[in-house]
Amino acid sequence: MPIEILMPALSPTMEEGTLAKWLVKEGDTVSSGDLLAEIETDKATMEFEAVDEGVIGKILIEEGTEGVKVNTAIAVLLEEGESGDDIKAGGSAAPAEAPKADAKSETAAPAAAPETKAPAAPAAADGGRVFASPLARRIAADKGVDLAGLTGSGPHGRIVKADVEGAKAGSAKPAAASAPAETAKAAPATASMASGPSSDAVMAMYQGREYEEVKLDGMRKTIAARLTEAKQTVPHFYLRRDIKLDALMKFRGELNKQLEGRGVKLSVNDFIIKACALALQAVPDANAVWAGDKVLKLKPSDVAVAVAIEGGLFTPVLKDAEMKSLSALSTEMKDLASRARDRKLAPQEYQGGTFAISNLGMFGIDNFDAVINPPHGAILAVGAGKKQPVVGSDGELAVATVMSVTLSVDHRVIDGAMGAELLNQIVDNLENPMVMLA
Repeated sequence: MPIEILMPALSPTMEEGTLAKWLVKEGDTVSSGDLLAEIETDKATMEFEAVDEGVIGKILIEEGTEGVKVNTAIAVLLEEGESGDDIKAGGSAAPAEAPKADAKSETAAPAAAPETKAPAAPAAADGGRVFASPLARRIAADKGVDLAGLTGSGPHGRIVKADVEGAKAGSAKPAAASAPAETAKAAPATASMASGPSSDAVMAMYQGREYEEVKLDGMRKTIAARLTEAKQTVPHFYLRRDIKLDALMKFRGELNKQLEGRGVKLSVNDFIIKACALALQAVPDANAVWAGDKVLKLKPSDVAVAVAIEGGLFTPVLKDAEMKSLSALSTEMKDLASRARDRKLAPQEYQGGTFAISNLGMFGIDNFDAVINPPHGAILAVGAGKKQPVVGSDGELAVATVMSVTLSVDHRVIDGAMGAELLNQIVDNLENPMVMLA
């Protein structure tokens, strides 16, 4: 029986991707573990491996096709003794129509009715796979028929449309029956989400003016959707502090001299990562994320750091940051940032964490308010360190290097007093850097 190769879900949140490049062609023999294609998600380009062995009988989706939904058939694998005739007989899925890239279709997409997908192939009573055409699976779901109890009349025992239409309803699994109800419950929340003017309306405003239309890639679409959702659904509040960096700058210079032989050069950002990781340990209730109807408190300090790349950004996560030395954090951060810019990070390297850092100080920004990246509980926006006049503890006027930071906090996870305590811990760690090594 020909095997459909489906578009994989390369991350828990992936719904569609771009089939960037085929690494095989029709007629090639493949084994389990062989590389089949390169798939572009919203964040990275990843290689897709074969699970079964056989011969590539037909490629259904051409390379370069964007917006390929997860679980869409992208190719057909022939097993030993099968030929191209078995593909037609087996009713394998036809190539999916490539999504249209014009502005009108992209604008209209959110208002369209949700696409009805064929249910996943069910398992037979003995645990084996039940072979059924996509149309048969859809009809079975609509009629409430359990495919595991049917005998197929198609080639190789495949269940086809006629088999399902002649079956009695009522044997569908409860999960399938409850799915429409769950969708219906979720619909009002989605419908109430505020949206801006349509692309047609915006383009009409600039009719007659010269402009360039920039197509949105998957990353930019995801950033737009997630941050819009964050600002509309996460109750942000903001806490600000100025941090005197003179002790840290002196300490950093001394450490870097001692680390020259190892080829390590610590940045101010490395100290900030360590300071935040230790602060989360000192205020453990703030080391948490929002999980819909509950709060998850994590024990390790998994700190995400925003990295700007062409066309967007990544937030790679440094896990167990409280346990790592400054030099280890520096080396790991440089590696993650380098691979982020090449879009070579694996999903587990940029997903998770409870807390994030966004540093625009190197661009001369004094201060700013960062948007929380759900489900994180907070994000620290870091500005530039600048020489400023300050009043010392003895009342005398002096000059110090001062850095402004703003902590954006999810009020569902962290209350005001707790947020203030967390920020005070971060400030204390940075103004007394030697404490972080104790």
